[in-house]
Amino acid sequence: MAQPITKKELKKMPVTHYEDIRSFLKTGHIVFCSGSYAFSGIIQKLTKSTWSHVAVIYKDEELNRVMMLEAEPRVGIRLIPLSKYLRDYKGTKRPYKGQISIAELNIPVEKENLNKGISFGLDALTRPYDNFEIVRIMIRILFHISKRERNRNYICSELVRDIFAKSSVIMQYQDTYISPDNIWCDKRVDMKYRIL
Repeated sequence: MAQPITKKELKKMPVTHYEDIRSFLKTGHIVFCSGSYAFSGIIQKLTKSTWSHVAVIYKDEELNRVMMLEAEPRVGIRLIPLSKYLRDYKGTKRPYKGQISIAELNIPVEKENLNKGISFGLDALTRPYDNFEIVRIMIRILFHISKRERNRNYICSELVRDIFAKSSVIMQYQDTYISPDNIWCDKRVDMKYRIL
């Protein structure tokens, strides 16, 4: 498992330049974010965790693109270049305010199964997103309520959990709610790089 880590310890870790590891990134790698934004702080406080966001990498080898498949508040499920987080987060011409680490599963996942998971995530791109979902996210975190099947909206950790479930990898966690930290602490997740 990726070892539990505090924000202070994370900030002390060396940063690997994205350009140096970009060619080594693969579909199925996991992106963990520890944001320094107000909403990030709420998630970190409620989940008692360093992490505020999680996403899955989808690498298009033919186009040489490294993308993040994520569920983003007020936006919904989207596919965004990882480089946008590092250079132009939300069109600000500045990097994401916080730290970003890349992890991977330490077990083999068949390519066919991983493709099923990524396809599930890509199919979810067309799902509508409700602007009131942010309030529901906070309530679900606060009261540890998992997503109901009839609700088509996702928070980031639920999307990552379901992508891997469709890939035949069931994330292991103790609660009814899954947070980015629950994914980080799964014994099959190993940290590879800190890139921001």
